[in-house]
Amino acid sequence: MPRIHPTALVDSNAVLADDVMIGPYSIIGPNVKLSAGTVVEAHCVIEGHTQIGENNLFHSFCSVGCVPQDKKYNGEPTQLTIGDRNTFFQNVTISVGTSQDRGHTIVGNDNWVMAYAHIAHDCIVGNNVILANNATLAGHVSIGDFVILGGLTAVHQFCVIGAHAMAGGGSIIVQDLPPFVMCEGNRASARSINIEGLKRRGFNPEAILAVKKAYKILYREGIAYSDAIIQIREMAKNEPALDCFVDFFDQAKRGIVR
Repeated sequence: MPRIHPTALVDSNAVLADDVMIGPYSIIGPNVKLSAGTVVEAHCVIEGHTQIGENNLFHSFCSVGCVPQDKKYNGEPTQLTIGDRNTFFQNVTISVGTSQDRGHTIVGNDNWVMAYAHIAHDCIVGNNVILANNATLAGHVSIGDFVILGGLTAVHQFCVIGAHAMAGGGSIIVQDLPPFVMCEGNRASARSINIEGLKRRGFNPEAILAVKKAYKILYREGIAYSDAIIQIREMAKNEPALDCFVDFFDQAKRGIVR
């Protein structure tokens, strides 16, 4: 049976795996599903139409599946889905979706979400993402795999952050950030490629060289963005590491961080 502290309030319609642990004063709503190995520490609230995968850890005072901070929301039964092996630190907030978009907020696997971070309605967060303290995603943001957002970083609504990108602390991102690119500042500017991160993740020298060439085409050759897209798409046919750029170009609509 789940281990539920006597002071916790768990709705009888909630679905809990046998080894789930619920800490003191936490509240679990009626439309919540918690899968095997998940631990909810003290004073958390998990509500809404929320499905949570296996081996997740919610530290104290998380608010998950909460109502979107959107004046257009009228109580529609929108959703939040969280994958496996994520860690959410103190006071993290994650909203369900809205009917103005897909109606679904999605968080993937193996993410590390630090204290006071916020994931707004209709966001999609990939896998192995790090959101440092107070990182804030406005609504409808898409975050690729292995992205790192430094503390106090804010991302404007509808922005796309490509896989393996990185933002320094305090960055204000108001346009789309291409894969592998490091940015910083208010407003954020592109600085370089996250080469050290690529080495740690096992990218070989040929793949890193291809990424450098793609960065040069985007930022150093002075050609139109539309022409850069054509060149990088062509390069990607022979270098799988550049598939991240292709995925990014298919989603990005706000112009790129310069």
